[in-house]
Amino acid sequence: MWKRDRRRDMAEVNGYTAGRLNGMARSLELLAKSCMDEMESERGLTREDAVAAMQTSAAMVCGSCRKCGLSGRNAAEGETYYLYYLLRTFEQKGRVGHEDMPRLFEETCRYKEDYLAQLNRNLGRAVMNLEWKNRFLESRDTVMVQFRELASLLGEFAHQMEQATDVTGRREAGVKQFFREHHMIVEHMMMLEYENRQREAYLTVRTQGNRCVTAKEAALLFGKAVGGGWYVPPDTRSLITKQVSVIRLAQIGQYRTLWGVAGCPRAGESVSGDNYFCVEEASGQAVFGLSDGMGSGVAASTESRKVIELVQQLLETGFSARAALKMTNTVLLLTGAEQHPATLDLCCIDLHAGVLDMMKMGAAATFVIEKEQVHIVEAGDLPAGAVNGVEPTLISRKLWDGDQIVMMTDGVLDVCPGENKELVMQQFLGEVNEESPQGLAERVLEFARRQERADRDDMTVLTAGIWKR
Repeated sequence: MWKRDRRRDMAEVNGYTAGRLNGMARSLELLAKSCMDEMESERGLTREDAVAAMQTSAAMVCGSCRKCGLSGRNAAEGETYYLYYLLRTFEQKGRVGHEDMPRLFEETCRYKEDYLAQLNRNLGRAVMNLEWKNRFLESRDTVMVQFRELASLLGEFAHQMEQATDVTGRREAGVKQFFREHHMIVEHMMMLEYENRQREAYLTVRTQGNRCVTAKEAALLFGKAVGGGWYVPPDTRSLITKQVSVIRLAQIGQYRTLWGVAGCPRAGESVSGDNYFCVEEASGQAVFGLSDGMGSGVAASTESRKVIELVQQLLETGFSARAALKMTNTVLLLTGAEQHPATLDLCCIDLHAGVLDMMKMGAAATFVIEKEQVHIVEAGDLPAGAVNGVEPTLISRKLWDGDQIVMMTDGVLDVCPGENKELVMQQFLGEVNEESPQGLAERVLEFARRQERADRDDMTVLTAGIWKR
């Protein structure tokens, strides 16, 4: 009876906490929406900017003259077509000349040079103000992305809490007995299972006497008691003493991954412009990414490394892969005119469910090798940091035991013979019999280097395979 009451109380606490988190998520969404206004609709010079520039110029040069119709009140009543023509001309040429002015102005105005100089100066100020306004809007967009993604994270966590199933069952008695044999007392235990089949357990535990036991040792004992591999997440305490404490244990995913990488810089360069990262997170997710900087050499390497480091930091913080890519794109846009775009190819594997999520921004095709066939996964052409508001392409698919993923920069794909280079690479991968990810990466690079003009760009191949434990 007491156990049923305790579990019912825990379910009520979970429901209450999930409700509060959902409320916070909705508040953040509303906060993001409240910051959207009419400034968002216009990011170029407007008719009002042209009228203001002409009126200011007329006030400083024309005085009471009304002969040409371009001064003061007449400017505001002028033809909309000419005002837009004036703006587009200034945006394209950087100045307005005599050839862009009406014939009446050229024939009647006694202060043509002064008026044009003042008009160009005022339009230049309008452009400067527009640039600052756009930079503010871009900065605001970055904050809004953060608000929305934080709302998404809270909502996802709330959903996870609501969907968590208590699977403690009869395991509690066995765990208590097993721990008692190793001089530890488990006072309470709760094991939860989430939608992706990941399990975690909370143990209220203490040692007998003056013993000290590490949480890692407790995780090994727990695995022997309930089955499977278990580990200690970084956010839980690492030592169990005679003082009662709560430790959290998480189940190791049923899949494991191995990866390999092979690459070479462009001929004449000592540094490759490509960068990559591979990490298997304690949360049961394997993440690996590949970035190709524009051009080659040190400059390209610096840009692609910035992209990789930024994405990796965001993922470690807890952002989803999609949000990490969107925020990376926005941050790169805000770094200024000297920033060079870089492609980004990101793969995330859920080691509990065996599901692959691929996110691409301007990256070359990825190939998924199954036992019977090779699949081509392609995406958009825009690199990170090229256009604001770009949505990363998201592809999801189920992986099975022994499947492999092959990612590569365009330097590898572009040297393939023929017009349809993806099909050529697909055929080559279908004929390669290589189970080792490192061996596969080296075979692909060797194939690319045998082709004509194979030294014209940086080449990097990143591979990963998934197997059941």
